[in-house]
Amino acid sequence: MKRIGIFLIICFAVSFLNAQTKVIKMSATKSSDYGVTYYLPKTILTVQVKYSKTTQKAGMYARFAEKYLGLNEKSIVLEDLEYFTLDKISAGSKGIIDKNASYLVEFKSKTTSPFVYLTEDGLICTINADYSPEPVNNIKTVPIIPVVEPTTILSQSIFTEEYLTAASITKKAEVIAKQIYKLRERRNDLLTGEAENAPLDGEGIKIVLESIETQEKFLLELFTGTTSVEWFDAEFEIEPDSDIDKEVLFRFSKYLGIVGSDDLSGSPVYINVKNLDVTAESEIIEPKKKAKEPQSIIYNDPGKAEVEIFYGITSMYKNVFQIVQFGNKKILAPSMFDDKKAPVKVFFYPETGAIKQIIQ
Repeated sequence: MKRIGIFLIICFAVSFLNAQTKVIKMSATKSSDYGVTYYLPKTILTVQVKYSKTTQKAGMYARFAEKYLGLNEKSIVLEDLEYFTLDKISAGSKGIIDKNASYLVEFKSKTTSPFVYLTEDGLICTINADYSPEPVNNIKTVPIIPVVEPTTILSQSIFTEEYLTAASITKKAEVIAKQIYKLRERRNDLLTGEAENAPLDGEGIKIVLESIETQEKFLLELFTGTTSVEWFDAEFEIEPDSDIDKEVLFRFSKYLGIVGSDDLSGSPVYINVKNLDVTAESEIIEPKKKAKEPQSIIYNDPGKAEVEIFYGITSMYKNVFQIVQFGNKKILAPSMFDDKKAPVKVFFYPETGAIKQIIQ
């Protein structure tokens, strides 16, 4: 296995933009000796990893939450914690130029207006047919938005004189609990119409209710603590040349997140790639070329491989992909394109170099 690279994208949100692969129309003219050079691709597997970091902070009055608010331990953060979780693994594939797979589309001089569409990189798209690339989704990262902590102004405004003069932590917790109950009573009175000096319009009531909710949330977190989550994306690229058996793709640590494949602080994430087309030939046999006969047109016939990814002994992902390297190459006879009245049109899959459609 040849590993191409590792790409790490850190973000709280991801948006998608439609983009198109640019293509170039190349004509087989006398000046080019009626030939167009093109490339065939090889397959790269891409592994996408989604993981998260959870930060928990205990409230200063956590041990009084059950006594004063009736909260059970499941709803309370009892100690400060920070840990990573491996949430999801998925995979995909893409084609990149195989620099060892360069060929020539060569037409006879009598062929009517032959042309070829290539990608900017030189991958073949069509012969004698117009080509419009399909939109693809490109990932656009969105800048990280920092977690906003309660402001000092808010925290100072809700601490009463009784709280500030309380002599013990137990008394302070009791005072805060009473304030929470008072806020709840105030909210209930507003909703039932029994509150004194309540705003007369709906918008005013809404503003007051939002203020009560903000204050209650802040006070309640002094007992329950807080939990925040950050999400991260990482991507790995692999070029499979043969079967892969339990190759360590990366390691994952509960305390550090993704770490290198050689970093024993993390548990291994393995990848298996199994060739399902074991009888595929690795090379084509070129037919003998007669004098002045155009070269044959070479295209890919991809093989298939089963890809499975494990986290420890747990299977996180499994799917079958077309892999160019596990297939073989085939030939289109150039004589197919000699009909002036009805030239043959050939459509390819640029990402694999396989034939999509032939129209005669």
